[in-house]
Amino acid sequence: MDQEIIKLSPYAEEHRFSRFELIRWWDQNKLSRSRVMVIGAGALGNEILKNLALLGIGNIVVVDMDRIENSNLSRSVLFRESDCGRYKAEVAAERARDLYPKLKIKPLCVNAITDLGMGFFFWADLIIGGLDNREARLAINRNSFRAGKPWIDGAIEVLNGTLRVFQPPDGPCYECTMSEIDWQMLQARRACSLLNRDEMLSGKTPTTPTISSVIAGIQCQEALKILHGIESIGGKGYIFNGRNFDNYIVEFKRKTECYSHETFSPLKILDCNSNELKLSEMLKIAKSDLGEDAALEIKEDVLLGFNCTECGEKEQFFSSLAGVTEKNAICKKCGKIRIPEISHAFYGNENFVELPLRKLGIPPFDVISGRNGEKIQYYLLDGDRLEILESLDSELTIEQR
Repeated sequence: MDQEIIKLSPYAEEHRFSRFELIRWWDQNKLSRSRVMVIGAGALGNEILKNLALLGIGNIVVVDMDRIENSNLSRSVLFRESDCGRYKAEVAAERARDLYPKLKIKPLCVNAITDLGMGFFFWADLIIGGLDNREARLAINRNSFRAGKPWIDGAIEVLNGTLRVFQPPDGPCYECTMSEIDWQMLQARRACSLLNRDEMLSGKTPTTPTISSVIAGIQCQEALKILHGIESIGGKGYIFNGRNFDNYIVEFKRKTECYSHETFSPLKILDCNSNELKLSEMLKIAKSDLGEDAALEIKEDVLLGFNCTECGEKEQFFSSLAGVTEKNAICKKCGKIRIPEISHAFYGNENFVELPLRKLGIPPFDVISGRNGEKIQYYLLDGDRLEILESLDSELTIEQR
């Protein structure tokens, strides 16, 4: 450890990051250029953002759709009583910028499962999760592997915590670690109609601010190692039991049948935005590249509408399926639960082909797939990027694999 320390002259003038630069391998310029996406701005997310700001990370996107409640104040260092009712992502971004005024940070008050375009995963150098449910973790995991970006997952409960580092393309992923019980609990969030159960959307997990600090601190240390090109615990997990201070490393195995190891390549950058590009125009692009029989595929199921078998009432209702609950399925005419009409592929014969992609529930800065048999092409809707990322370093570095 002594070899990592450089002693400076006591007369040397110090700047903000002088003490970090006593570490031989430290590269503050690399950190100032780094781009990190933090998903979740609760107890873990607060600690993660605090650490990243103090470390001098230059560009951060923080994602969380929830608002601050009184119960958040005992576990979230960035929130104040006067913030109650405000969006967590917005307040956390403001306070992180207070800690490091040069920080460029963008809050996104959206659902990370349904409304977070895949372009953000291609933009980021790495993703850090402060999530509280399996469905969100699975979505983040799949998009991280599709974009070929490492992600660091954290989980806390009472005095215990876990973190896991997943590094594509060859390492095990979050889905590889899921047990049969995990899948059963995930499926329990959905009704027979495949819609989310309303009562399952707001789980409460008992946690303390102390365990948040422990796990978020180690998450950020792993992020530092990845950003500096130092070997991390990729493909492994760290388990901490705060009751008796047991802690140990577990190694995960990649499952050969795992569905999350898909990579979105080759990727074509389109200077189009989701609010203007129509489904018919996107189909035309895909057919030009892949042939007249090409179809479009959306990475998540899209809800097209509801059919009521009781009274025959039909309604068009466009949305990502994951963003719709049982409450939406109640028939306005007879009060019965309607059957959802779902699709993830479009061929050009639909009666809504002149709708913009955003109207179909496809988020901005997302990726659309074109397929014709064995031929496939991925399209990034890059026209949304500059508007969404605003003052952040918004250049894309796409590794063609």
